[in-house]
Amino acid sequence: MRYGEVARTMAHRLKYARRLSLARVMAAHVARLVSEQGRMDGLLVPVPLHRWRIWSRGFNQSALIAAQVARLTGLPIERDLLRRVRNTPPLHGLGARDRVRTVRGAFSLAPRARPKLEGRTIILIDDIWTTGATATACARLLRRAGARRVEVLCWARVSSPED
Repeated sequence: MRYGEVARTMAHRLKYARRLSLARVMAAHVARLVSEQGRMDGLLVPVPLHRWRIWSRGFNQSALIAAQVARLTGLPIERDLLRRVRNTPPLHGLGARDRVRTVRGAFSLAPRARPKLEGRTIILIDDIWTTGATATACARLLRRAGARRVEVLCWARVSSPED
């Protein structure tokens, strides 16, 4: 979905107003985009939040969406394979270069992750795609750990001026 008034309102209500049921609505739209390859050997992995952000918010919105995608597709989910090891500031308002710099080194793999990733299609779930810096950082880690393919599914995408 294009990140406009509706997508922004829903994402903000999920994240900041604790309207957790919106994860189910978002997942219904995201789940239908899982590729044929993803349906065969996919593993759902939500983009992680740092523990301080989870403690303050009470949940990871990407994990909520991923759990609902798992329910709808029957695909397995691994919530803890990726970790956000550095508490990055919120990325809204940053340009592409600053986002890349901010997330550099912010993610790591759990010690038990490699055997679960090897040869698999990993379906990385996030709420908003802005510049792709977060998804790219996560996907690189997953590929280095042996994932055969990484697909990224998000609820909404911020449009570039040329879109």
